[in-house]
Amino acid sequence: MNNKEWVRVFKALANPNRLMIIRMLADGRERHVTTISSEIHVTMSGTSRHLRQLTNLDILLESGKANHVFYSLNPSMLPETKKAVELFLKSH
Repeated sequence: MNNKEWVRVFKALANPNRLMIIRMLADGRERHVTTISSEIHVTMSGTSRHLRQLTNLDILLESGKANHVFYSLNPSMLPETKKAVELFLKSH
């Protein structure tokens, strides 16, 4: 990863709401966007923005269509990103 990519990952991981999403999905189960929104107490549009950013960085996987979208942690995320996520999960 180059410096620019690292900055994007660290910016994504620096947000408390995105960290709550990662922690929530760490159990390996996928969750519907409405469940995530309700658990982190953020509007649907705000939650969707957080999920999009994590999905664009390949931290999350998205499955389903239209109003039936589910999210889970991506087991195939880049090794460097995976290591950063694992370190966070171990510390919390």
